Amino acid sequence: MSRVAKKPIALPKGVEINVAADSISAKGPKGTLSVGKPAGIELKVDGGTAVFATENAEQIALTGTLRAILANMVKGVSEGFERKLELVGVGYRAAMQGKDLNLSLGFSHPILFKAPEGITIATPTQTEILVSGADKQRVGEVAAKIRGFRPPEPYKGKGVKYAGEVIIRKEAKKA
Repeated sequence: MSRVAKKPIALPKGVEINVAADSISAKGPKGTLSVGKPAGIELKVDGGTAVFATENAEQIALTGTLRAILANMVKGVSEGFERKLELVGVGYRAAMQGKDLNLSLGFSHPILFKAPEGITIATPTQTEILVSGADKQRVGEVAAKIRGFRPPEPYKGKGVKYAGEVIIRKEAKKA
């Protein structure tokens, strides 16, 4: 069986896992998340750990994937996930208007981005954006969508970039 699938998932205090016939749900202080469960894969929850098992050799890889998704769900409902974005460029600003994010990225008009349900967006400063939530995939999707409004360009590095992202710079044309 997959080495990833064999590894047990530690359940922190306050996190419950419910197994139904076709789904698995995790409930914790940050919310509730669920994922579909294919037939032939069993989940055993006892005490503070959860372990996957399968008899079918063809579902070993799927079992490892499901284990990784459930581990992310458990971490999400207990601690949550966060992505930090930085705005680089003169006049590039971000501000919150209620639950909407107002971005000034050098276009002739401001961009108004509505936060999807389950996602919290904050702007600690005018050049920083914090995207947080319980679902790792949705946090990443929202951060990528915001970054997609003005991706960093390779000459001056201007644009919206992830915190810690290294922009590979190009040399300008020489006369």
